[in-house]
Amino acid sequence: MKFLLKTITLVVFSVAIISLSPAAKVFAEEAQNKAQIEKHQIENPAQVNPLELVNNPGSFMNQEIKIQAQFHKFSTLGLDYDRAMRSSKDYIAVLIKRPDVSDKYTIPLSELKLIIKRDQAEELMDMESGDKVVITGKVFSSALNDPWVDIYELNSIEPKAADNKKLGQKAGK
Repeated sequence: MKFLLKTITLVVFSVAIISLSPAAKVFAEEAQNKAQIEKHQIENPAQVNPLELVNNPGSFMNQEIKIQAQFHKFSTLGLDYDRAMRSSKDYIAVLIKRPDVSDKYTIPLSELKLIIKRDQAEELMDMESGDKVVITGKVFSSALNDPWVDIYELNSIEPKAADNKKLGQKAGK
């Protein structure tokens, strides 16, 4: 009987420890966020300037936003950070170009953590640096005083390749 009582106590105690561990909490929150991202539809996102978002990340917390920017590249920047966890196994970051820098320079706005699911990003692999895009998502964290955004939609509105073709057509006339 004592053995059974000790075993039950050990199991209950172990379950309590596991459920309170930071890793278990992070895993549970990530699973919950993933489910919300998959079924979420944005109705009226606020049009936001990327620099305004970077300068005031706390004022946009839990808000749905829309950003127009120039795509730079996909990256792993900002992934696997425990205070704003998005696993590099399931997500990839999107870098956009700084809007306050001349077009002849390519400087990413790395303070803005734009996170997209890998399977969504795989559909966008033909995007090139300089493509004009519209990003719709939700600010889910302001860890490190940076905005962290779950991307729900990423649409190319003006591919850079199309600009080059237009320029070539004009030069040829």
